[in-house]
Amino acid sequence: MITHLSGRLIEKNPTYVVIDCNGVGYLIHISLHTFGQLGTTEALKLYTHLQVKEDSHTLFGFMDTMEREIFRLLLSVSGIGASTARTMLSSLDPNQIKHAIASNDVATIQSIKGIGAKTAQRVILDLKDKILKVYDITTESTVQSNTHKEEALSALETLGFARKQAEKVCTSIVKEHPDANVEHIIKQALKKL
Repeated sequence: MITHLSGRLIEKNPTYVVIDCNGVGYLIHISLHTFGQLGTTEALKLYTHLQVKEDSHTLFGFMDTMEREIFRLLLSVSGIGASTARTMLSSLDPNQIKHAIASNDVATIQSIKGIGAKTAQRVILDLKDKILKVYDITTESTVQSNTHKEEALSALETLGFARKQAEKVCTSIVKEHPDANVEHIIKQALKKL
């Protein structure tokens, strides 16, 4: 397995680069995120992932190991191939993908071209535990706001509001004010319902 390449940048495009390593030119497929980090330096080191298929060997390159790890995690999801994973990393940066998975944000993942609702849900279902385990993402505020939201929803239901409508309103309030307490969510929801 080729784990990284260091050499001289020969060609640079938004989807691939060519690196000369001691007289051998390697074509490496990259995401727009990596392309944005390349800069103008001639000396370049990319962390790589080698995909071996029956008819081809394809190198994918990343500026840091975290992006490569996210790419590999995405590949482990059924229905996501290398080009889809690269599209995801081109549409969102690795941190946005991590946080979308950790916070069950289906809409963000679904906003990527070629990702439908089922695939977005599968990505979250398959990778949430791995993402939380590998990356120490602070989900405390997410968990806390979800707990506050649930308590507020329960209170609004008790007051006689339909759950679906109340949930939409509470979700929008929590998005606007992530640190809102239960009382604040309920007061804002009563104004909107």
